[in-house]
Amino acid sequence: MGPHLVPKRVYYTIFAALLVLTVVTVIVAFIDLGPFNNLIAMTIAVAKATLVVLYFMHVRYSGKLTWVFAGAGFVWLIILFVFLLNDYLTREAWSNLLTGHP
Repeated sequence: MGPHLVPKRVYYTIFAALLVLTVVTVIVAFIDLGPFNNLIAMTIAVAKATLVVLYFMHVRYSGKLTWVFAGAGFVWLIILFVFLLNDYLTREAWSNLLTGHP
């Protein structure tokens, strides 16, 4: 079985989608949405990363083992974000506990 041939039209469409998502990211960055700015920016970034992984890295047309390893990478990313948020959200509490401030 040979490699899956993807028409150039698909690559151009994905590239256009990535450009549109980049423009949306820039536009949203100038709008004050309060705490939702980071959420929207991360959502757009995940969408762009998913497009890159699926099409430009050819995961979409690969076997199940490739999907397992790509999924494992995302699981690992989620674990790292959980640890990051745990550190960030408890930093002030630990600082207050160590310095004796309420």
